[in-house]
Amino acid sequence: MPLFEALRLALQTIRAQKLKSAFSIVGVFIGVMFLIAVVSVVQGMNRYMTEKFAGTILGVNTFRLRQFPDVQLGNVTDSTWRSWLRRPRVTYADVQAVAQGVSVPVVAAWESSTRATLTAGRKQAKDVQVTAATEPYFEIRSLRVEQGRAFSGQEVLAGVPVLVLGHELADKLFEGQDPIGREVRVFGIPYRVIGVVEKQGNLFGLSLDKFAVAPAGAPLKRYINPPRVVDALAVKAGSQSAMREAMTQTEAIMRSRRHLRPRQTDDFVLETADEVLDFWGKISRVLFVALPGLVAISLVVGGIVIMNIMLMAVAERTREIGIRKSLGARRRDILRQFLVEAAMLSTAGAAGGVAVGIGLAGAVAATTPLPAAVAPWSILVGVALGAGVGIVAGVYPASRAARLDPIAALRHET
Repeated sequence: MPLFEALRLALQTIRAQKLKSAFSIVGVFIGVMFLIAVVSVVQGMNRYMTEKFAGTILGVNTFRLRQFPDVQLGNVTDSTWRSWLRRPRVTYADVQAVAQGVSVPVVAAWESSTRATLTAGRKQAKDVQVTAATEPYFEIRSLRVEQGRAFSGQEVLAGVPVLVLGHELADKLFEGQDPIGREVRVFGIPYRVIGVVEKQGNLFGLSLDKFAVAPAGAPLKRYINPPRVVDALAVKAGSQSAMREAMTQTEAIMRSRRHLRPRQTDDFVLETADEVLDFWGKISRVLFVALPGLVAISLVVGGIVIMNIMLMAVAERTREIGIRKSLGARRRDILRQFLVEAAMLSTAGAAGGVAVGIGLAGAVAATTPLPAAVAPWSILVGVALGAGVGIVAGVYPASRAARLDPIAALRHET
C-alpha cells in the first residue's frame, strides 16, 4: 500500500471516529503542552536573568567592591550577618587606591544609596532609592538620559544639589509636565532636576524607574553614610577577561591595604553577576532534569491510551482486515495502515499541545512577572515525541492486525 493511500485511510478513519480519536490524543496533548510551556518559561527566565537581571542590577562585565554582598542568595545565617557587619567599611581612600592601582582599562564609580521620600510641591513619592554617585555611574549602569543631561565631574566635586530622576518617578512627581529645572526636596534639601533616565521597565514586577541619582559630593551624602565611607565601588571593564584581571588586581590592593595575611580570608567582597547567574543555573538545571520525567509520565499514559484504542479498532475492524487480505493486501500493508493511523493521532495531539503550550507561555508572560521565550528546539522535540509515541504505541496493535488469518477474520463477525 502506498504511503499516501495509508494516510488517506487513516484520515478517513479519524474523521469517522472523532470522539474516540479525541480521547486517544489527550495524554500526548497534555505531555507536549507541558513540555512547551515549561521550557518556554525556563528559557525566558534564562534570557531574563542574563540580559535583564544581571545586566541591570549588577552590570555587564562589572564588579562591585563592597563590605558584604548586596544580593544575598540562599540562607544567610545570623552568624554570617554578624561577621559581615564586623568588617571594615569601604572608604574614599580604598576606592581611590583601587581606581589608581588597577592597570587594566576600566571605568570606575563609587556609589552610596538609601531610601527616602521625595517632595515636589504637593506631590510626594515615598520609599524611593536615592543614590549619591560619581559621574561614570550612568555609563556603568547603562542608563541613558532621555531628557536633560547627567551631572558632570565638576558638579560632583562641587557638590551641586542636582538630581537625575527615573522615568516613573518623574511622571509621578510632575504628572506629564517637563521636570527639567524644577525643584525636588530630599531630606528637606532642595535639588534641581537636570535629567530624566529613559524607561527601564520592570524586574519581576518591581519598577526599575523609581530612583533618583545625585552627585556624590551633594548634601545627600551625609544622610547615607558616615564621613568618607561609601557603599560600593563599581568597576566596569571592556570584556570578561579584562574584568577578571581587574578583580585580581583589586583583591591584591585591598588585601594589602587591610594587611591580611595569606591564610586570612578577605574582609570585603567583589560582587559580580556570576553568582546570581550560577544560582539561577542550578535552579534551571533542576527544572530541566525534572521536566523529562514529568513529560515522560504524560507521554507513557498517552501511549497506553493510543495502544488500547488501536487494539479496540483492530477488534472492531477484524472483518474489514479479513476482506482486505482476501483481496490481496499484504501484511505490511495492514501494518502500515495501523501504524500511520496511530502516528497521525499522536502527531495531531502533539501539534495541539504545541499550539496550546505556546499560548499558555504567552499568557504567563502577559499576566505575571515571569517572562517566556519559546525555544524552536522544544517545538521540534514535542512533535517528534508525539509521532514517536504513536509509532511505538501502534506497533503491537498493527502487528496483531497484520497477523490475522483472513479466513478467521472473515468468520469473526458472521
